[in-house]
Amino acid sequence: MTDRYEPTSAPPLDRRTILRAAVGGAAILLPRCMPARAAAAVGTVEEVKGDAYKEIGSEHRRLDRAAPLFINDLVGTGAGSRAALHLGRDTIVYMGEEARLTIDRYIVEAGGEITLHSGPILYDHREGAGHGGMQIRSTYGQIAVRGTRFFAGPSNGVFGVFVERGSIALTTSGARVVLEAGQGSNVARPGADPTPPAPWKPERIRAALASAQ
Repeated sequence: MTDRYEPTSAPPLDRRTILRAAVGGAAILLPRCMPARAAAAVGTVEEVKGDAYKEIGSEHRRLDRAAPLFINDLVGTGAGSRAALHLGRDTIVYMGEEARLTIDRYIVEAGGEITLHSGPILYDHREGAGHGGMQIRSTYGQIAVRGTRFFAGPSNGVFGVFVERGSIALTTSGARVVLEAGQGSNVARPGADPTPPAPWKPERIRAALASAQ
């Protein structure tokens, strides 16, 4: 007589066994299905006049109003163009034509770091909102911001910094000056010392601010 294979019936599963299996399966499957958490934006583009863009690696992306900004974004403007970047709640960075900067680090209400590669900017931190703790670096030196409104960039053939409100500390490789409201300083070339704080003529102030807005 030929033996036949007859499957034996599985023992019935109780409710606890079913729940354990369901939870175990979810623990294995959910991480594979869930997308990675997206990085949070640190600001937005408030205004664009002409051509503005950002570079992420080799990607060149046009920027429009309300576009989000993230850490490590390199933001730039074209010839004859302007842009305004709103960082956090209290800071606006106005960029003049052919300006380029990188948002290296930014924490709302704690400040951060920006690298200014080229062109003029007007940094405006809302009055009464605290110092902001921002550092702005360039090949000409580093600017420590103390809750203020100031210009930085090309002016009269040099790299100029002018404080309209508040104060900043400008440090180069060899010297440091503190600028108060109404004072400016020049750096002739990368590595040169900043000139002592001094008032700028009204014509120069108007031209500098207009170049960034």
